[in-house]
Amino acid sequence: MSDFTLRNAVVITGGGDHATIGDVAVVDGRIASIGSGIGIRGEAVDCGGAWLGPGFVDIHTHLREPGQEWKEDIETGSRAAAAGGYTAVVAMPNTDPAIDSVELARYVAARGAEVGLVEVAPSAAITVQREGRELAELEELCAAGVKLFTDDGDTVADAGLLRRAMEILAERDCVVAEHCIDPGLGAGGQLHEGEVSARLGLPGVPSAAEEIVIARDLALVRMTGARYHAQHVTTAGAVDLIAGAKEEGLPVTGEATPHHLLFDHSYASGADPVYKMMPPLRTVEDVAAVRQGLRGGVLDIVATDHAPHADHEKERPWAEAPFGVTGLEWAAAVVNTAVDLPAEDLFKVMSTVPAHIAGLARQGRLEVGAPANLVVFDPAAPAPVSSTLSRSSNSPYFGLELRGAIVHTIYEGKFTVRAGRLVGTSGDVG
Repeated sequence: MSDFTLRNAVVITGGGDHATIGDVAVVDGRIASIGSGIGIRGEAVDCGGAWLGPGFVDIHTHLREPGQEWKEDIETGSRAAAAGGYTAVVAMPNTDPAIDSVELARYVAARGAEVGLVEVAPSAAITVQREGRELAELEELCAAGVKLFTDDGDTVADAGLLRRAMEILAERDCVVAEHCIDPGLGAGGQLHEGEVSARLGLPGVPSAAEEIVIARDLALVRMTGARYHAQHVTTAGAVDLIAGAKEEGLPVTGEATPHHLLFDHSYASGADPVYKMMPPLRTVEDVAAVRQGLRGGVLDIVATDHAPHADHEKERPWAEAPFGVTGLEWAAAVVNTAVDLPAEDLFKVMSTVPAHIAGLARQGRLEVGAPANLVVFDPAAPAPVSSTLSRSSNSPYFGLELRGAIVHTIYEGKFTVRAGRLVGTSGDVG
């Protein structure tokens, strides 16, 4: 393992402090020193005044392995994640079969370690095969190290079953993450219920479908004390519910996705299924509320909900195409473009806090002695989107000129992206 010193960077430690310009030395895969005038250890790597902070952490990634590797697998998803500045991702359990057992969770983690580009932490289903009828082996999964549980792609509709899950997971300090779409109100819905859905003649998903689930779940949090995370928050009403829960002191967090920060439902007017996702794109007012929720700390993190689909699946009439878009490679640029957060806040929502929620002890830290899981991000650099390292290309960002580029990604002391290129390839990332 080679030693090196990242020089001439705005260093974001993740603790709220940053140097105007500083250096970070990496020795034997760990951070050896931080500051100005620390001396060169190994190779000097100039960062050109870009932001240097803890590697990004995505706690909502669909890697599709096992069972749907034609869409994505752990290797191709890891490449896309590294290209996006990520050093860790939490793999969602809606695979085939669903990750509802210790054996499958260990398989995902081991496969991620074998690829070795990012830390791949498995989440696990709350219910067996995500069918909502009986609880998965929650105690065993917790004992095996799983920290986040979700039936993502489906809501746990049975409140009594979810209450029991919360009680079990609260005792073990694990997180219940909810896909917040009421299955009755959302049934058959294709996009946001509003003027665009009416014009296209397609059934819609009302904002209330999201807000009713969150309101119900918050009542269960009051009963159980469980740590609760609302996935892909999209409505102004949902932001208000989470704000109220935080004022009440409940252990609640929420996430915004890049696509819900950048696009509103008018983008679906042409019925291009690249804009078809669940929850759907909402109104301009909802987008503004989600952006403000992220700026103000009501929403704690950005999570990509990276959801790859093969071209033959996505390039179909709107009503036949699957929900979901990809986004690991461009998440930081989208957030930087749409929300324009200060450096400390960007790393807070994309690194430090997601690492804490997911219980990833090796992530989200830039301090002496910590593992060197780092990213160098240039917020001023143009970032045109023209290609992808994912196996699938169902992204709404192609053709856009975003702002903010990944310069280097360092995982466990090794460059996975260097000077804008995935190590071992000849092409630029993005």
